[in-house]
Amino acid sequence: MELARGLVAIGAGLAVLTGMMTGLGQGYAAAKAVEAVGRNPEAESKIRSMLILGAAIAETAAIYGMLIAFVLIFLFN
Repeated sequence: MELARGLVAIGAGLAVLTGMMTGLGQGYAAAKAVEAVGRNPEAESKIRSMLILGAAIAETAAIYGMLIAFVLIFLFN
């Protein structure tokens, strides 16, 4: 029984790591968007809308990871 609880805890921890990776990816995308606006200021509105859409899509991975972690913790403990 203790081994199962430990494995659930490890699985929940790994699921939460999706949030960290999402943050790294969104930071990289924001940096590239700033570079793109610096090179082409006329396209700022297009770049901003694409950045917001990409960040929203990437954030769903973090939300799913958090959801999986909650399910593991509250249903299997």
